[in-house]
Amino acid sequence: MLIFLSLIVASGLLAWGIVRIIKNYLVLDIPNTRSSHSQPTPRGGGLGFVIAFAITSGIYSGLGWGNYGSWWLVLLPLLIIAMIDDYRDVPASLRYLVQLITALGAIALLGYVKLPGVTNQGLVATVGGILLTIVAITAMINFFNFMDGLDGLVASCTAIALGWLAIYLNQPGLWLLVAALLGFLYWNWSPAKIFMGDIGSTFLGAIVALVILSSREQPFYLWTAFGMTLPLISDAIYTLARRLYNRENIFQAHRTHIYQRLQQKGWSHSQVALSYGILTFSMGAMIYFGGTIGVVAGLVMIISCLITAESYLQWNQVKN
Repeated sequence: MLIFLSLIVASGLLAWGIVRIIKNYLVLDIPNTRSSHSQPTPRGGGLGFVIAFAITSGIYSGLGWGNYGSWWLVLLPLLIIAMIDDYRDVPASLRYLVQLITALGAIALLGYVKLPGVTNQGLVATVGGILLTIVAITAMINFFNFMDGLDGLVASCTAIALGWLAIYLNQPGLWLLVAALLGFLYWNWSPAKIFMGDIGSTFLGAIVALVILSSREQPFYLWTAFGMTLPLISDAIYTLARRLYNRENIFQAHRTHIYQRLQQKGWSHSQVALSYGILTFSMGAMIYFGGTIGVVAGLVMIISCLITAESYLQWNQVKN
């Protein structure tokens, strides 16, 4: 236990120290009309918690407490393309190809999600399950990336979600990443001195997807664990649906996520991040103590929050 706790502390300190060093050498994110920040800020700081988790999870696995080595093999192509993308734009087609490779690697390592309610796992059901898993993993990667637009938002919500998953799915190794995220949050909380960049957001989306997929043999835990991500990614799902309904080009950059519109209406970065964090914590409590009823209650809570937020934003728009 002492060694494990030391590893957790080391992970946080490593992330803090690495970010402190690299923030002076990363490319600057220059504000534009779509930005939520006003000062040039280095991006790519997610490399700090990625390296910290890689080192401490390697030691954790070497001690025989887990096996994260194969996970890193799956994630490596995604990390490489994301690191390049933080320095220079990479075509969307290439990014998605690498995400597809990551999803296929995850399926080869952990298996695929079986279609709910299908007892006869024939060829059609197998292909359907594989396609569902690919879509889910690539969507998770992109949704986390879409939501990384305000100081501390993705890092704080993911730290809460991973801490909950560590307990719920009995995966104590995830605390190493939680600690690394907290070390990064020192620099990323508003006013942010560094952004996590694609290397951070896509990594977090992928690792959360892998964690959830690892529980596929227990469907109840699989779907309830997925529910834990909804406080964060429901904004991305809702915004995507709304843009499709309005016949907007979903591949065009925009500033119409709920979190972005709240910030435009005067909410601070901290207020938005704390609101999403409280939702994430509340969702976890409902699922942990309420089971299936908790999932339903949590979903009702999220839908109610989306409706309330949209009504508030529409009311402010009319008022102004």
